[in-house]
Amino acid sequence: MHIAEAGSGPLVLLLHGWPESWYSWRHQIPALAAAGYRVVAPDQRGYGSTSRPDRVEDYDIAHLVDDVTGLIDALGEQRATVVGHDWGAIVAWHTALMRPRRVRGVAGLSVPHRWAEPKGTSTPVEALRAANGDHFYIVYFQQPGLSDADFARDPRGFLRGILYTGSGDGPGWNATIPASGRIVDSLTQPDRLPAWLTERDIDTYVAEYRRSGFTGGLNWYRNFDRNWELTARWRDAPIQVPALYVVGDRDGVFHAPEAQAMLAGPTASVPRLRPAVLLKGAGHWAQQERPEEVTDALIRFARSL
Repeated sequence: MHIAEAGSGPLVLLLHGWPESWYSWRHQIPALAAAGYRVVAPDQRGYGSTSRPDRVEDYDIAHLVDDVTGLIDALGEQRATVVGHDWGAIVAWHTALMRPRRVRGVAGLSVPHRWAEPKGTSTPVEALRAANGDHFYIVYFQQPGLSDADFARDPRGFLRGILYTGSGDGPGWNATIPASGRIVDSLTQPDRLPAWLTERDIDTYVAEYRRSGFTGGLNWYRNFDRNWELTARWRDAPIQVPALYVVGDRDGVFHAPEAQAMLAGPTASVPRLRPAVLLKGAGHWAQQERPEEVTDALIRFARSL
């Protein structure tokens, strides 16, 4: 596992989302270190310079949670404050749920706990297909090889487009793969990048994905149904540690019922939830779009634990 590390003090782990890497935390790493924390941001399984197993099932939530606790062990620590964004938030929530003794506190950016869980007897992918159709991105990603090859044909166009489109400065992404089968056709390419994103940032992401490919990250999505089965025993269990939720009001997930519930206050599944942080005008890439606000919120949260 490749990590970026700075500082000394209580351990804070920063877990990135898709399609990102440790680099998405480039603003928080030095600031949290300066505030007195040992900060570690890994490339998660399948990303960047970290190992990329071949089997789809090697990317299920059990492996991802074990990666977090294994990293805590490898760093010689007993517990950590675990922070995640997007898919990293899902891993952070589940690490707190499944391994509470290893987690001092948990913070999720963008994706709320228990997002997109099905109601009734359907699986998550079946429920998403019924609600959004076969071309909803998570449903479409279940097909091995298709999106992997699509992104690899034009990684710069894809990464530049999705980072802009899904941001508070962009038009928002409708999360649907167009009839062409090319996600890049559903994205807006900006004439000029917003202030928070530079061409050098894009260069960094493109270089990492040219090295790693896209299949590892997409395999996380291909475990949606498997994860639902693996977490059955925790389905009615609450997260027992202090928690924080951060989301932008221009993030596509902002309108999800689970996000709205967490914005309103503690829930049955997250009873120790602190007051949520709503980033006005921010989109999906919270820690990159609003680095100072996110960093301040994380420092306040960590100091309160």
